[in-house]
Amino acid sequence: MKQIYRFNEGNADMKDLLGGKGANLAEMTSLGLPVPAGFTITTTACVQFLKQENYFEQNLKKDILEAIHQLENETGKSFLTNEPILLVSVRSGAKFSMPGMMDTILNLGLNDIKVKAFAKLTDSSFAYDCYRRLIQMFGDVVYGIAKESFDKILAKYEASFSKNATDFSIIEQERVIEAYKDLYYIQQKEFPQDPIEQLFIAIKAVFHSWENPRAKVYRQLHDIPFNLGTAVNIQTMVFGNSGEESATGVAFTRNPATGEKKLFGEFLRNAQGEDVVAGIRTPQPLSELKKLQPNAYTDFIHYAEILESHYRDMQDIEFTIDKGQLFILQTRNGKRTAQAALSIALALVEDKVITKKEALLQVTPTMVEQLIHPVFDPKALEEASLLAEGLPASPGAASGQIVFTAEKAKEFHEKGRKVVLVRQETSPEDIEGMVVSEAIVTSRGGMTSHAAVVARGMGTCCVAGCEALTVNEENLMITCDHQVLTEGDIISVDGSTGRIYQSKLQTVTPISNQKLQLLLSWADEQADLSVRANAETLQDLTAAIDFGASGIGLARTEHMFFGENRILEMRRLILAEDDQEFEVALQRLLHFQQDDFYHMLEITNEKPMIVRLLDPPMHEFLPKDEQTIAELAASLNKSPTKINKQINQLHETNPMLGHRGCRLGITEARIYQMQVEAIFTSAIQLNQNGYNVKPEIMIPLIAEEKELIEVKRSLLQTIEDLFKKYDVTPFPFEIGTMIELPRACMTADQLAKEADFFSFGTNDLTQMTYGFSRDDIGKFLSIYKEKGILPEDPFQSLDQTGVGQLIQTAVTKARQTKSDMKIGVCGEVGGDPQSIAFFQQIGIDYVSCSAYRIPAARLACAQATLNDCRFAKVTL
Repeated sequence: MKQIYRFNEGNADMKDLLGGKGANLAEMTSLGLPVPAGFTITTTACVQFLKQENYFEQNLKKDILEAIHQLENETGKSFLTNEPILLVSVRSGAKFSMPGMMDTILNLGLNDIKVKAFAKLTDSSFAYDCYRRLIQMFGDVVYGIAKESFDKILAKYEASFSKNATDFSIIEQERVIEAYKDLYYIQQKEFPQDPIEQLFIAIKAVFHSWENPRAKVYRQLHDIPFNLGTAVNIQTMVFGNSGEESATGVAFTRNPATGEKKLFGEFLRNAQGEDVVAGIRTPQPLSELKKLQPNAYTDFIHYAEILESHYRDMQDIEFTIDKGQLFILQTRNGKRTAQAALSIALALVEDKVITKKEALLQVTPTMVEQLIHPVFDPKALEEASLLAEGLPASPGAASGQIVFTAEKAKEFHEKGRKVVLVRQETSPEDIEGMVVSEAIVTSRGGMTSHAAVVARGMGTCCVAGCEALTVNEENLMITCDHQVLTEGDIISVDGSTGRIYQSKLQTVTPISNQKLQLLLSWADEQADLSVRANAETLQDLTAAIDFGASGIGLARTEHMFFGENRILEMRRLILAEDDQEFEVALQRLLHFQQDDFYHMLEITNEKPMIVRLLDPPMHEFLPKDEQTIAELAASLNKSPTKINKQINQLHETNPMLGHRGCRLGITEARIYQMQVEAIFTSAIQLNQNGYNVKPEIMIPLIAEEKELIEVKRSLLQTIEDLFKKYDVTPFPFEIGTMIELPRACMTADQLAKEADFFSFGTNDLTQMTYGFSRDDIGKFLSIYKEKGILPEDPFQSLDQTGVGQLIQTAVTKARQTKSDMKIGVCGEVGGDPQSIAFFQQIGIDYVSCSAYRIPAARLACAQATLNDCRFAKVTL
């Protein structure tokens, strides 16, 4: 098995094997771009190494030595001897871009002797600067010595010598390097002097970085599989820190925040690439490079155009200028904000670079969700007190309490507090704190700093490089002019403008976005599945229609009984001691329900709306605390003791499996009959007023065909009586069932004889199949995920192996009985893109989700159809 590929042996289609970085280095080499020579160790080698550590000694050492020998021949330099000197970088590169999550080591190959020879060949300040950086990176990546420990030493000597590190003399450089080595000795480690040993240790460390905590968190956050491994890229060093004619930078072929078709980037003179990403120094805009290095700038513009045209997408390009000569070190499809992704996709279609179908695949459902994120209320902004202004690194609007560390962010989050992480600059180690933060603010760094890139990828609002803020992380305070804020103080962050405000500001959620509407109209043209909404309040119904719902897939009637007046009548009905008291409560509830359904059906009109009849057990409507029980007793003119006794009699040992759903409809048919009367009375009135309402009634928790027959018989009789009472011609309606029990899945062919439609309640179906309580899974889910027992929460993303197979069986059986039977999904997973892709494959007609998940689900449905078609073509 080939484990190492030189850059001239691969291509962009080999990301599975070479990782994204390695595949693109190979592609750029084939395009003739100025890429420093190198080779890639495959992801397969990483996976094997992580399974069996002696795999490296047995299978990789020999191949790596041969690859280094070939690199020496290719460059005319030597990795082992002192003249001419070959130094290399060792970089990770997984299939999917994970900026800052794994590890890099630069300048590898230097030691105490070679640095002197390197200084003679180049410049002493430059040579020792490279060596100092190598020792720091090596200590951080290989031995886990905190980067901050090295930074403190450097800051101490810069203060002592009253100069920057790049201006140190050889003696001063050596003192810093010795101090760095002391950090190694404290941990009983030693910096290896043998370049080959350095290389082997570095490669192993980069392999291991696939499993570091921040990489795991990032993969989990972005749904990246854990079993891919990372490739390792060994590349000839070029030096942006070799003088004032040298530089390093990062540039995007379009603006990653807005999508504007304009080169967007930053660079640092006399620096190495990690300086730009780390945000330690504030970089200059790329436009300044045109003045300082016009030839390199012209070349870069040329290569940027080639890369965007070739990859047919906005590119994120890393480059280095070594004494005036430009080198391209990396390209990848650039991380971008949701707004930018949308604008770029539409612009590329308009320019006829890509098709509408391709545009639909360039925007993710997560990005669509971000596009309807809150913004600050304009009225609140008029009265807001501006604290400071930085770079608008990632759009959005959020408020929260200031915290200065990732650990404190997690601590506050676990207590239910909203936080804003404020740092001088973030580092990859901050990822767990960044994930739980509402917003991120840094006082240093630019638009391509770690904070900016990661925040954009997460859809978290971010303001970077806010130099007006002095962040004192040790004393937990920030100052701006004469204002002082400390940990726990509340600020508001606008990532779209770069402005930071004191105190909390109100937000509003935008619904109208013409660009998004255009993209989603393309999505609807492609999608096989339609998207309905789970909604029963008038506000949610209106929002659902505005967001493009094709109808309502689940209106839960139990949610309509919790108003102050309604809950009293519901409790009166449950605790009624005779028919008269029961009927009084039932008629009052009928009045409430008629009013509800009239307005609900008025909003949906011709769009379908499935109403689920009462599902939960009755005890859920009853009070639990003594004060509320006493108040209820007074309202019902009964004693608290009697009420308590009735409540105890209604107690169920396992209510999840108890007297609920259709079982209520059978034992107390009048409740379901009342609900159906309310629905059809409203429908009759609306149809008489010119509407075209077609009610769809869903009976919950059916396990047995005879249950469905019994409940349906009762409902049909009620409906027939209403048509006669109001003397109207019967109009179309449907009666179906929610499939939420494993037995219902296995007998779906029988149930389909009586049901007009099926809708899968995946929440209960998952509970019943796994034996997990969705209310209690949080007590062990994190441990299960950490140990690899569960890849993710099965209530958020469908368990396709177990629950999914039950659904597929039910669909197959139902369609054997009724080939055109309408089948949907209304559980939580109805808005999950991975689950939607599965539903596409098994022939579901629609998914239903909460109103604010509808736009993302519409796109996910289109992508599921497009990917399904592509897969079918490949299979054929």
